[in-house]
Amino acid sequence: MTAARLSLFQAALVIARRDFVAVLFSRAFFFFLLGPLFPVAVIATAGALGGSLAETGRPVIAIAMASPDREAFIAAHEAVVPRLGSILPTIVPLDRPVRDPQAELARPGTRWTAIVSGTVQAPVLTGPAEAIEDWKGPVAIIAAQAVHGGEPLFPAVALTSVSTSTAREANGRIRTAQAAQTLMFMLTMLLAGMVLSNLVEEKSNKIIEILAAAIPIDAVFLGKLFAMLAVSLVAIAIWGAAGLGLAALAGKALLILPGPAVGWPLFFALGTAYFAMAYLLLGSIFLAVGALANTVRDVQTLSMPVTMMQLLVFFFATYALSQPGGWAELAAMAFPFSSPFAMIARAARDPHVWPHVLALAWQMLVVAMLVRGGATLFRRRVMKSGGSRVRPWAALARWRARPTGS
Repeated sequence: MTAARLSLFQAALVIARRDFVAVLFSRAFFFFLLGPLFPVAVIATAGALGGSLAETGRPVIAIAMASPDREAFIAAHEAVVPRLGSILPTIVPLDRPVRDPQAELARPGTRWTAIVSGTVQAPVLTGPAEAIEDWKGPVAIIAAQAVHGGEPLFPAVALTSVSTSTAREANGRIRTAQAAQTLMFMLTMLLAGMVLSNLVEEKSNKIIEILAAAIPIDAVFLGKLFAMLAVSLVAIAIWGAAGLGLAALAGKALLILPGPAVGWPLFFALGTAYFAMAYLLLGSIFLAVGALANTVRDVQTLSMPVTMMQLLVFFFATYALSQPGGWAELAAMAFPFSSPFAMIARAARDPHVWPHVLALAWQMLVVAMLVRGGATLFRRRVMKSGGSRVRPWAALARWRARPTGS
């Protein structure tokens, strides 16, 4: 009595389930999850320290005018700051006369960058040449306000606010598109290597040959691809939860992006779909590379051109973002490897949904062709067979009975 033959998708599900469980509950995956958290922590710490250093290093101008010009200049500075804000440097009044501003700036322990002396009618700004060129305008405005005294130097400006504008929305959505492209590229490059390492490991210990003899190699490749994709989605969910937890503890969002044209719920759904397509496209190439590689050194040699190609594809998709409606955007959407990045950018800028349906169908078709091509290459290079294939189903039963960690 012969055992029932598994279909292509049933066999792929067997492979996917076994690989998913084996990778997800391994110690290596736990340390893999911790890996990206250390650079994030370092970057966050460096950003916080940089912000405090920038605040500490804010330039200070000392006011060395005689009274009452010194008081008039300080009062004018307080009146002008609400209108000009951050372009004005911090000022500090000196309670002692300064005969030689240059000698005062050269004195050890001095914490101000420049000194304003003279009178409000004829101020003198002493300091580094590149700094005083930028500050002479603000100092002149403050001095002019001091000369006017209590009279306002600036006319009142009537304000009429709107909720948003077309140009502002377009510029904001470009930032959202760039952020989505960059995040998707980083996640794809970080996670897609698991497909290659998994295949090379099983190829070295002959497990892949047992599987290829028991079930169609197309099912093996398809199962491994989707197993690693599921593992990647679990990793992204864990990292995302950790990021949300850190943002909640911080009490404020690290980055506020304008809403995409299709809305946030659909944008996240499309982002997940396009990440899956980008992962499967790159993973299918890595499977073909694994079919050609015999050693780990061969893997490193053959995978480097694929990595460089993916980097060029990302640059091409980023360039296409600056050419909306042009040939570059159309080419980026049509080329399968850049299509996920170009289409997620389009989702941020264009509210139409039907192009995404066509793009996802096209990308899935290319994934199927790449999997079939990689399987054919594996049969010819590793299994040394053309089209015929031996199917000892008992080998599959023995393989499924193996312990998960083996």
